[in-house]
Amino acid sequence: MTAAGPEAAATCVRHPDRPTALACTRCGRPACPDCLRPAPVGAHCVDCLAEANRAAGATRRPRTVGGGRSDPTARPVVTITLIVVNVAFFVLTAVSAGSLLDNVASPWASATWLVPSDVAAGQWWRLVTAGFLHIGPLHVAVNMFALWVLGRDLELVLGRLRYGLLYGVSLLGSSAAVVLLGAPDRPVAGASGAVFGLMGGLLVVLRRLQLNQGPALLTIGINVVLSFTIPGLSLLGHLGGLVTGLAVTAVLVHGPARSRPSAGLLAVGGIAVLLVVLIAVRSLALA
Repeated sequence: MTAAGPEAAATCVRHPDRPTALACTRCGRPACPDCLRPAPVGAHCVDCLAEANRAAGATRRPRTVGGGRSDPTARPVVTITLIVVNVAFFVLTAVSAGSLLDNVASPWASATWLVPSDVAAGQWWRLVTAGFLHIGPLHVAVNMFALWVLGRDLELVLGRLRYGLLYGVSLLGSSAAVVLLGAPDRPVAGASGAVFGLMGGLLVVLRRLQLNQGPALLTIGINVVLSFTIPGLSLLGHLGGLVTGLAVTAVLVHGPARSRPSAGLLAVGGIAVLLVVLIAVRSLALA
C-alpha cells in the first residue's frame, strides 16, 4: 500500500467522512481500509476490482453444447496431432519394410496389429497400437482425410479433452468388438474404428443441436455398406467404433447443463472400464 501525502488532506473516495493515508496501488485514489483489498503488490480498491471482474467476464468465452470453448479461431490441435502420429507411424513401417506399398512386412507391423489371441496372451498394447497402423498409402490417406473432415469441427464443439476421449474410447470400443466377436487369429489394423466413432459423435451432436442429420446418416450408411462389401475391411471394428462413439458423445452432450461436464466425464470413464472388463473376460476364455 502507498501513503497519500498529508498535504492532500485525503479522504476516502467512497467515504468522504473518513480521512485516510492509504491509496489504491492501481488507480492511486485515496481509500480507507474497508475499501481496499490485498493484491500481489500493495492493495486495490473495490472499484478497481469490480472493473477487473467485469473485463474478465466480458472476455470469457461461452461454452458449446459439448463443453468446448466457443472460439471459431481455435486450431484443432488434437486432430492435427493424431494425423501427424498416424502418418509418422506409417512412414516408420514403410522405411523399416523398405517398401511403401508393402509396409506390413515391417516388424513394427507384426508387433502392433490387433490379433485377439495375442491380446489374450497378454499383449494388450495391440488394442491401441493397431489403431495407428495402416496397410498401404491408400489406407492411411483415406482414414486421415476422414479424420480431418470429421475431427476439425467435432474438436471445436467438444473441446480438446472430450474430443480426445471420444477418439480414444471409440478406438478401444472398435478393438473390443474385434476381440469379443472376431476370429482369434485374424489381424486387424487401422484408424477406421476410431473414425467411425467420430461419425457417431457427429450424428449425436447434430441431433443435439437440432441440425440436419441427413448427410451424416448417408455417410455412415455408405461406409457401413462398404464395410460389408469390400474384402479385408473389419466390419466388427467399424461397428464397434460407431456404437462406442454414439454412446460416448451421448453422455457428453446430454443431461443437465450444470452437472453435464463432470457427469459426462465420469460416464465416459465407466464406458471405458466396461470395455476393458469385457476384453479381460474374453481374453480369459481365449487363453
